[in-house]
Amino acid sequence: MSRTIFVTTALPYANGSFHIGHIMEYIQADIWVRAMRMAGHTVHFVGADDTHGAPIMLKAEAEGITPQELVARIAAERPQYLKGFEIEFDHWHSTDSPENVELSQSIYRQLRAAGLIETKQIEQFFDPIKGMFLPDRYIKGECPKCHAKDQYGDSCEVCGAVYAPTDLIDPYSTLTNARPVLKTSEHFFFRLSDPKCVAFLQDWTTGSNGQGNKRLQSEVLAKTREWLGSGAADAEANLGDWDISRDAPYFGIEIPDAPGKYFYVWLDAPVGYLASLKAYCQKIGIEFDVLLDPEGSTEQVHFIGKDIVYFHALFWPAMLKFAGRKTPDQLNVHGFITVSGEKMSKSRGTGISPLRYLDIGMNPEWMRYYIAAKLNARVEDIDFNPDDFIARVNSDLVGKYINIASRAANFISKYFDGALDYTCDTQQLSNSWVEATNKVCADLEAREYGRAIRDVMAHADLINQAFDTAQPWLVAKALTPEDTAKRAELQDICSQALAGFKALSVMLAPILPALSHRVATELFGLDRGFVWADAGILPTQINAFKHLMQRVEPTMLDALFEPPAETVAAETPVLPGGEEIGPTISIDDFTKIDLRVARIVNCEHVEGAAKLLRLTLDVGEGRHRNVFSGIKSAYSPEQLIGRLTVMVANLAPRKMKFGISEGMVLAGSHADDSVDTGIYLLDPASGSQPGMRIR
Repeated sequence: MSRTIFVTTALPYANGSFHIGHIMEYIQADIWVRAMRMAGHTVHFVGADDTHGAPIMLKAEAEGITPQELVARIAAERPQYLKGFEIEFDHWHSTDSPENVELSQSIYRQLRAAGLIETKQIEQFFDPIKGMFLPDRYIKGECPKCHAKDQYGDSCEVCGAVYAPTDLIDPYSTLTNARPVLKTSEHFFFRLSDPKCVAFLQDWTTGSNGQGNKRLQSEVLAKTREWLGSGAADAEANLGDWDISRDAPYFGIEIPDAPGKYFYVWLDAPVGYLASLKAYCQKIGIEFDVLLDPEGSTEQVHFIGKDIVYFHALFWPAMLKFAGRKTPDQLNVHGFITVSGEKMSKSRGTGISPLRYLDIGMNPEWMRYYIAAKLNARVEDIDFNPDDFIARVNSDLVGKYINIASRAANFISKYFDGALDYTCDTQQLSNSWVEATNKVCADLEAREYGRAIRDVMAHADLINQAFDTAQPWLVAKALTPEDTAKRAELQDICSQALAGFKALSVMLAPILPALSHRVATELFGLDRGFVWADAGILPTQINAFKHLMQRVEPTMLDALFEPPAETVAAETPVLPGGEEIGPTISIDDFTKIDLRVARIVNCEHVEGAAKLLRLTLDVGEGRHRNVFSGIKSAYSPEQLIGRLTVMVANLAPRKMKFGISEGMVLAGSHADDSVDTGIYLLDPASGSQPGMRIR
C-alpha cells in the first residue's frame, strides 16, 4: 500500500558551513527517502537553515552586516554540499521566512489558548555596555568549584562542574569585558510540567506509529524515562517549564502582544520544518493543512542527532499536540561521527572538510557507501578510519561489485554482441533475486544500512565465486564456430553474472544513486533509474561496458585531512584576511620549488565539480599539461584562454576523480572566507615566455 511521508533532517545553524556530521545525517536521510520512493511511496523531503538567535545577531554585527546578509551568505554555500554528495531535498527553506513567522505565532497563540503559556519574573545577567541580557555562553568567570579562570556561564571545561551564571566568581561579559549586573525581566514559559502535557508525553513516547513500529528507539525511550519517570508525580518534578522568550535586542520572531519580546530560537527552529513544507506545498500546488491533517495518514519522520533529543522528544511533540497539529510518527536518532576514534578537531588534524573532500576529486559515493556501511538503527557513534575507508571502497565496491560487470560484460560484448541468454531455470533465478532484494529493501526501511550492505556484498562474493568456478575464460578459449553448446554455456555463465550485477545495482541504488543510474541507463539501456521491482527482471541485452569507478588512492586520504595547526609566536604578523605569515624557510627550501611561466592554451568546465576548471598549459617543454584549479568562482574559461600565468612545475602528478593533474597554478586569495575579495590568478609581466623560470 502506498504511503505519504514527510521527512526532515535537523536544521543546520546558519552561522557556519556544513561539517561532516551534517553530511552524515543528510546521507542517512537521503538513502531512506530514496529507498521509500523506489518502493512507490510519496515522500516530501525538506530542509531549512536555522537562522535566528543571539550568535547570528552578534556575528553579523561584528562583521558590519545585517543578520539577513550573513544568513544569505551561508545559505549560498548549501547547494554545492548537497549536490556534491548526491543529496536531494525537494525544498530548502529558512526559518527567517513569512511562513515560519505565521506558523510560529499561530502555534504560540494556540498554546496560550490551551492555558500552557505563563509569565515569570527572571533575574539574569545584563551587559550594561552592550545593553542586552547575556546568554550563558557569553558570560565567563572563575569556576566556583575548582576556581579555573575564564570558564563559561553554564559549565566548567576543566572540572566539568555545572552551575548557574550567577555562581561564577568575578563574572564578565565576553562581548565587552564589562562586569554584568543582575536585572529582572518578564519571561514567557511553555508549561511542559502541566499534568496534561505529562500524560500526553507518557503515552506518545511509549507509543507506536501507523506502521506498527515504536516511535522512539530503545535508547531514546530510555532517556525519556529519565525525564518522565515512572508516573505523573515523577515527571512533574523532573520536567522544568520551558523558557521560550528572549529580550530585545534579538534576531528572531516577535511574540504576539508582547513588545520587545522574541521567541527563543528553539521554539521557532522546529516550526521551520513545517514552514519549509508549507512553502514547498505552495510551490507544487498541494494543500498544506490537508497534507498534515492530525487525523490524516501522512507520516511525519525526523532524522536528528542524539544531542537534540530533549527538544524533539518532549517540547516538539507537546507543542504540536496542544496547538492542535499533527505530532511526529518517528524520531530516527543517530550518534556522532569520529575520526580514527577521536572527536573531530582541526588542530589535531582529525577534521574532515566536506568541500575539501570534493575539491580534491574524491568520489562522493565512496563517502555515501562508507557511512551507510557503518550505520544501523541504534543510537551509536560511527568512526571514520582512513585505512578502513580505503579497504571497504576498493575491496567491496571495486573489487567485488564492479568487478562482476567488468569481467562478464566483456565476454557478452565480444562473443554475443551484447545479447544475454540463459540455460538455467530463469524463474528460479528471478525469484532468488526478488527475495534477496526484498530483504535489503526491508533493512533499508528499518535503517539497518550496515546489515543491508553486508548482504549485498555476500551476494557479490557468491556471484564472483560462481564465475571463477565456471572459468568462462577457458570456455571462451575452447570455442569453435560449430560448438553451440559451449557458446550457450559461456553466454549463460556471463548472463547469470550480469543478472546478479543488475540486482545488486538495484539494491545499492539508494546508497549509490549516480552510479546505479549510470548502470541502469548506460549498461542496461533503461530510460530511467531503478525501482525495486527491476531486480527480478532478468536482462536480455547490454550495451558496451564503460568504466564505472576508480579505486581510492592512499594519497587522497593524506590530502583530505587538514594538517594540525602550527604553533605561531605571538609576534607573528597577521595580514588582512586573518592569515598569518607561514613558518620561516631557508633558500634551499625555496629553490626546491620550480615555478614556471605557463600559457593557458585551453580551459573548460569540469562536469560534476563545483569549483574546478581544467586548464591545458604550455610550459615550453614540447607538450601540454593538464591541471585542475579551484578558480571557477572567479573566472570563466573564455577569460583565461591565451593568457599567461605561473605554475608549480615540479609538483608530483595527482590522480583525481576527473583525471590527472600535472601541476598547480598560483593565485592570490584570503584564507578567511568572511573576507570576500575573490581569487586572483597570478600574471607574469608582458614579454614573459612559456617555460621561463620564476627566480
